[in-house]
Amino acid sequence: MKKLIALFAASTVASTAAVAGIALSGTASVSYDDNGSGSAAANASKTSYDADLSVVGTTGTTTVTIGMDVNGASAAITGADMATTIGPVTIAADMFDNLTLTTATGGQTLESTDTGVTVSLDAPIGDATIGLDNSGNVSVSGTWSGVTLSHTIKDGSDTTTGSASIAGMDVSITNDGGSSTWSLGTTVSGVDLTLASSKAITAAFGLAGNTMTISHTAERAAAAAKIATSTNGDGANGYGKNAVASKASFTTVAISRDLTSGAALSATYDSSNESLTLKASVAF
Repeated sequence: MKKLIALFAASTVASTAAVAGIALSGTASVSYDDNGSGSAAANASKTSYDADLSVVGTTGTTTVTIGMDVNGASAAITGADMATTIGPVTIAADMFDNLTLTTATGGQTLESTDTGVTVSLDAPIGDATIGLDNSGNVSVSGTWSGVTLSHTIKDGSDTTTGSASIAGMDVSITNDGGSSTWSLGTTVSGVDLTLASSKAITAAFGLAGNTMTISHTAERAAAAAKIATSTNGDGANGYGKNAVASKASFTTVAISRDLTSGAALSATYDSSNESLTLKASVAF
């Protein structure tokens, strides 16, 4: 009997140790949208909901992260990643093919599999990190004198990103295959301002847990579709691009407040269709 008790105690300790390396978190929300000027018999006001879970398991220098969307009758995996460190080498594996294909704003007409493995090396060359993924892309990134730079060498189009904080202003620049975008962010009299190369402007102000954010999106011009020239996505117009529909400029105003119950309430007005969305959410 003593041996059985000792065996049970040992198995209990082992189970507890395993659970101790697992972190569970999630979010849940319910929203009501009156649909504004779009309200009609076929597009009346509606209520929607969302619930997501994240499970993170850690042992030593290895971490596994699983994301799940638990809406509806059955849960669906939204992500599966593993990362581990062996000395100066970091290995990251993306084990879930995340479909990000979009057709509303000129996204790709086709999409390649985005699972893969990336191996990075912290090389002693001025705090730089060198990475290589299974598609053959090579990247070099690091921070020098307060400026963070990253350059990825890939077939068809290289990508370079840079960011820095200069005199209280956050600057970010990205060049993807010769096309550049940028954003500027700063704080003036307690108001956080952001300006992007797309002419989008965002202003956020208020105390933590009680904020208002005003965002203006500039007019979007129509763009013709780009015809794919290569079935595997290499070269000019690889995978192709959908046409972009024009859209008038619009502004959103979002007010958010944290409650003592742990939940948060928000109200968002969208001038594009004069709609008001009320949302209650909780994170755990």
